[in-house]
Amino acid sequence: MSDLLATSAATWRDPALDPPLLPPQLAQTPPSDAPASEQLRAMRDRHRLRRERAERVYADSRSPARGWPVADDRTVVRFVVAMIGQRRWSFTALVVLNALAAAAALAVPRLLGELIDRVTAPGPAAGLGSMAMVIVAVVVAQTAFTFAGQLTSTLFGQNLLASMREYVVETILRLPLSRVEGASTGDLVTRVTRDVGTMSRAVQYALPMAVITLLTVVLSVVAMLLNSVLLALPGLLVIAASVVQVRRYLRRASICYIAEGATYSRINTTLTETVEGARTVEALGMAERRVRAEEDDIEVSAQAERYGLTLRNLLFAVIDIAFNLPRVITVVVGAWGYWNGYLTLGQITAAVLYVEAVSGPLDRLVAQVDRLQVGAASTARLLGIATVPPDRDPGTAVPASPELVGEDLRFAYRPGHDVLHGVDLRPVVGERIAVVGPSGSGKSTLGRLLAGINGPRTGSVRIGGVDLITLPLEHLREEVALVTQEHHVFIGSVRDNIVLGRETADDEAVWAALDAVGSADWVRRLPDGLDTQVGSGNLALTPAQAQQIAMARLVIADPHTLVLDEATSLIDPRTARTLEGSVHALLVGRTVIAIAHRLHTAHDADRVAVVIDGRIVEFGSHDELVAQDGEYAALWRAWTS
Repeated sequence: MSDLLATSAATWRDPALDPPLLPPQLAQTPPSDAPASEQLRAMRDRHRLRRERAERVYADSRSPARGWPVADDRTVVRFVVAMIGQRRWSFTALVVLNALAAAAALAVPRLLGELIDRVTAPGPAAGLGSMAMVIVAVVVAQTAFTFAGQLTSTLFGQNLLASMREYVVETILRLPLSRVEGASTGDLVTRVTRDVGTMSRAVQYALPMAVITLLTVVLSVVAMLLNSVLLALPGLLVIAASVVQVRRYLRRASICYIAEGATYSRINTTLTETVEGARTVEALGMAERRVRAEEDDIEVSAQAERYGLTLRNLLFAVIDIAFNLPRVITVVVGAWGYWNGYLTLGQITAAVLYVEAVSGPLDRLVAQVDRLQVGAASTARLLGIATVPPDRDPGTAVPASPELVGEDLRFAYRPGHDVLHGVDLRPVVGERIAVVGPSGSGKSTLGRLLAGINGPRTGSVRIGGVDLITLPLEHLREEVALVTQEHHVFIGSVRDNIVLGRETADDEAVWAALDAVGSADWVRRLPDGLDTQVGSGNLALTPAQAQQIAMARLVIADPHTLVLDEATSLIDPRTARTLEGSVHALLVGRTVIAIAHRLHTAHDADRVAVVIDGRIVEFGSHDELVAQDGEYAALWRAWTS
């Protein structure tokens, strides 16, 4: 045991699949009194190591050996363009209204410049009142266009967000169950929580604002050139020089944000595993190791964040210079031009206002584009889920009968390590078979194959002569249903939770299902009966009640073959016994494969299959197997003693 504990921590990380932990150079920093050149070199080395790690994680995310992939940039662009294309009229209205608002705003500096020129011109000023009225009218028009544009952009963003969220939910519901259970739960949870939230903010705010600020910048540049090319060109050239750094940042930022997202998934995965295995951690005294594992993950995430922070600091340093210097240049060039008679005070005034009009939106544009980069990274992680290939190719054949046949079943979770070894099982239609055996013997795996969750490595499972994995999922669940020890109560009414099995079921059918599982009495005592709200934040059901709801859902679904994988293991023995007795009448006439540790299930079954090390070693009725005095008899004696 001591040797096992000494080496078990190494199994938490697979060096061939997991991103390696941080290189030691990142933890080494020169002393504070070291020469500036040495400290600068160390900073460059750390930045390089962080960049290399981010690029490695980014490359691995495209086709990971395990876990969930990340979509490429083209997929994200096509997805967003398709979503916008479905709302082309609202998007067009957004662009037009905001363009009109920007044009009205940019007309004001030109009008002010004209007003100044009239005031400073020799002789009496003419038309000042009408000019002032025009300026007021333009400001009012700008206010109206801005309000309409903001309203349109808000509605556009909310509608776009709703469609994207619906797409994500539909994609997740289409995922192969075998892949969901085999991949990292923490990664999937991170994608459907943090990444959905990040994408939401980008779609709601960043995308419309990016469009608005881009329009403002383009129109501001046009207005600057129309006002005075001499005043516009020097400032624009300085701003244009920053494009090199902006492009460099954006190219690396997408890689950085994908790497950051991977570290968040890693943190959640470790935390989820620790919480789910809390009893094991406590029993084996592994708390400190699990804490250290989480601290390692947080340090990896911190280094990924520092890489992004460095990229942003370099960008902001360039932007501050590029966006502030044109103000000085415009004033200097304007003074020179005015001194030599090339420019008027009105042109200089308008130019200074236009520089402000360009610098502010440009600054916001870069910020919004950065937010879009973050949103694009999260969207890529979400769309990556959609790239998971299906685990079956549905056919068109229809089962001719409810006969279930499993032949030569072999299955491996890892190549070269079969957990089932040529299992054959042919239940008689309407027969109840109990599958028993020690933990880890392959009982649940056999149940998953018989329910069509996974396809066997060799052999086949057929219903009425048709291979289960060729049946469309909606048809498969009408033939075979799997009920496990894990149950979930969805947010909604009791009725909503039950009719998930068949949405066309009426209240009479729901009450009949509740009667069948012995739960009608306590449901009637609820405050609102079938309309009582349950699930997170509502009335909390006990594990027994939640499992009864799951069984009632199964009654509504009405499949002819049931696979019960320790379906009552989370319920106390007395309640479980009552539940099984209540359901017994329901099971008559159906083929039932019941996998259980409680051997009273085997006692009540027609036949019992004893699975040891992935093989059926005994098969017969309870009395026959007890008389054989073999594996089952030993299990029965241990159970009854």
